[in-house]
Amino acid sequence: MFVCSLVCSLFTGVAYAEDQPAATAAPATPATAEAAPATAAAAPAPPVVTGSAAMSVLNRYIFRGYELSSHSVVFQPSLTINYAGFSANIWTNIDDSEHATQSFSPVVSSRGTINRFDETDLTFNYTYNIDKLALTGGFIYYGTQYAAETGEFYVSGTYDMIAHPTLTIYRDIDHYEGTYFNLSFSQSIPVYKEITLDLGASFGYEDGSSKYWDTYVANKGFVGSKYSAFHDGMVKAGFTIPVIKMISVQPVVQYWFPLSSDASKTVADASGIHQFNPSGHLDDTFVYGINLMFNF
Repeated sequence: MFVCSLVCSLFTGVAYAEDQPAATAAPATPATAEAAPATAAAAPAPPVVTGSAAMSVLNRYIFRGYELSSHSVVFQPSLTINYAGFSANIWTNIDDSEHATQSFSPVVSSRGTINRFDETDLTFNYTYNIDKLALTGGFIYYGTQYAAETGEFYVSGTYDMIAHPTLTIYRDIDHYEGTYFNLSFSQSIPVYKEITLDLGASFGYEDGSSKYWDTYVANKGFVGSKYSAFHDGMVKAGFTIPVIKMISVQPVVQYWFPLSSDASKTVADASGIHQFNPSGHLDDTFVYGINLMFNF
């Protein structure tokens, strides 16, 4: 609906305040006349609570290009609450059959079972709008069961124009100290009634700054310079299909790929093949599935 409004405004003559003819002046009131009482300005509408609930069912879980599941189905429920510019979100990843990848190792409990609820993240942010620019700042807590838990502060800016360019900067302050930059684009195109074609792309740069990010040197181990490289790229397409009021479904496909040779690099030496980046190398990977969304 937003894109329709944007397109319509581009092709429809929109009259702004400065284009309107000046109002005709009212006859002067005699000095002895009692002044009419000023009309009270309309009170601004009070902020209301809004939110959304969603469930994604996908063939794998990819985070910044890292493959965190394989040969399974992942379920990703989330809940978001918004009020007066503030937003809170909880998101969970549930893997129906965990398998190890170059970036992920399943955690086996003392009972010998695998914890399929392997991640729960909490996000808190505030968004402030300046004309067509939306500025957001927030914090993300990553409750990962398969790796050390950590947290990130982030800031982002989105400009309301075609492709909605968004630059986001994340700063890890705990276990994986470093900075991640992401430039993304998105556009929804009406195709039939309220059905839209949703296109998007993103490009990331990883800049590690703690010892964790030391890269692998052949026959020496993780003693190289800290990993810093154009990291991950992603393009996606989907259709948003309203089902009933406030509920929609979105079949989606994504293609992830490394942006540089360092992002996909492995190192072979006498002891075998090792990951150049301690978090694992990136592959060309397809993700597909469906998103279910309920807005309230």
